[in-house]
Amino acid sequence: MELETWTKGLRPYLLLTALCLILYLPGLTAIPPIDRDEARFSQATRQMVETGDYVTIWFQDTLRNKKPIGIHWLQALAVHATGTAETRLIWPHRLPSVLGATLAVLFTFGLGRRLLDPRTALLGAALLATTFIVTFEAHQATTDAALLAAVTAAQGLLALAYTRSREGRDMGWAPAVLFWVAQGAGILLKGPILLMVSALTACALCVADRNAGWLKSLRPATGFFILAAMVLPWGVAIAKATNGLYFKQAIGQDLLGKVMTGQESHGFLPGYYLLLTPILFWPGSLLLGLTAKEAWRRRGEIAHRALLAWIIPTWLVFEAIPTKLPHYVMPAYPAMALLTAHAILSFGDRIPAFAWPRWWPRAVPLALWGGYAILMTAGIMAFPYLVDGHFNPATLIPAAAAAVVTWAGVRLSLQNRFPEAILAAMGGAVVASAFLFQFILPGMESVWLSRSVLREADALRRHTANGTLHVASSDYHEPSLVFLLGTETELTEPLGAVRALAERPGTLAVVDGSGIEAFRKALEERHANARPLGGVEGINYSKGRRTMLYLYTNVGEAGAASPEPLHRRDAEKAQKNRR
Repeated sequence: MELETWTKGLRPYLLLTALCLILYLPGLTAIPPIDRDEARFSQATRQMVETGDYVTIWFQDTLRNKKPIGIHWLQALAVHATGTAETRLIWPHRLPSVLGATLAVLFTFGLGRRLLDPRTALLGAALLATTFIVTFEAHQATTDAALLAAVTAAQGLLALAYTRSREGRDMGWAPAVLFWVAQGAGILLKGPILLMVSALTACALCVADRNAGWLKSLRPATGFFILAAMVLPWGVAIAKATNGLYFKQAIGQDLLGKVMTGQESHGFLPGYYLLLTPILFWPGSLLLGLTAKEAWRRRGEIAHRALLAWIIPTWLVFEAIPTKLPHYVMPAYPAMALLTAHAILSFGDRIPAFAWPRWWPRAVPLALWGGYAILMTAGIMAFPYLVDGHFNPATLIPAAAAAVVTWAGVRLSLQNRFPEAILAAMGGAVVASAFLFQFILPGMESVWLSRSVLREADALRRHTANGTLHVASSDYHEPSLVFLLGTETELTEPLGAVRALAERPGTLAVVDGSGIEAFRKALEERHANARPLGGVEGINYSKGRRTMLYLYTNVGEAGAASPEPLHRRDAEKAQKNRR
């Protein structure tokens, strides 16, 4: 079936939705909570559901005055809609991210169809869907996939206002209202990020054209009232509930801290995102150099002008900000995907063979893309062995897909068969991501320390009087542990864990290996009656080190039989495999 056939009626929307579900659903229920952002967001939402307080944001007894409320409302809605409020399941919290990423893909198609043509729109939206960072964020219960949907909607409507003005037409009231609704959603999700992206885009277009008159079609006065109606109710409520502390910390510490310094060891020099683009924008980065060259050549055309104004200033600002995380430039990816698709479909036979000085826009990105694909092929097979000490046969399928894609993508690109090259790359991305998220990552026991502790706790609960268990964790304070074991999980130090064992019947103490000697010394001094249950060994990826968690309990201390710890055997097996 020809590509044009898929661009008519509802077919492209159904096709893109199916592609997104194939990419984003695998692993959604199988991957445990990911530390630390996802687990913090999800635990804060759980506490909202538990307490009925949908204004303030708490992690246990600590206020989280960092991000706005929007993602928590969406997650709470998903939890109530799925009837999982009384469970420890993480997947309902991830549903807003799946929906956000899917909507971003559909909005990209709608924008591309208006700015360029249906074929380009379909290919560009599919490219965005398969992009590595978008697929990854769709699997996390954080703000970024939902924010991407708001960004794509708002930027698409901004581009509509600009292009219609250039054609001598007004965009109309309904699109203008929707533009400000998207802005309000963006503020509730992640503060001023979307406003910044749109403002930078509008300023770039006004400077390039030396004309700002087209901004009137956005109805800014109406927009002010829409934003006030959407944002002020919660803003007033949170200011009152925290005595103004929320805005002091969210703006003065979190936002300005990221702008002024590299927070939480995430500071990098400018150029960070450019170096990571072959990975993060994979597989669309296959033709990145030629795409950039073609887009700049066409910068006088209305569509390319609007898309470049979206990408360039946003990219430069994020490169200049000291705090850098890989997903920060994701708001520019819909425009990049559309420009890439347009370049792929318009090159034809115009690309000459390699010849100086025109070879580098083609060769350098192709080499980086191929190098990343080779590393990915090797990494998919090696990572489970390095982490768990055994080879996982399930890695052969995505590794083979990555190898075939590398060969086909490079070979077809050298033959100037760019549509076939990018379609092969996207097919490989679908296969690799499906197996990676559904089978490989969930099966890596050593990575999911909190899940291993949960299994031990569930086995121990069967031996308590009323099925309840108090957990005191010494020095292992990962948010995923709180989400999986409950809000009342006590995050403490060695003395606190000993105190819990001595004073609270039905306690499980989890002790990080770094504090085990202090714990044992305190246990002897206090004469606390606690039985060792062995240990859980793995990698604390938040801290980047191998960790042994020692488990102690006072359950059954009077001589009652207790189950053999499930993961003591796993830890011993892993240690034997490494030897």
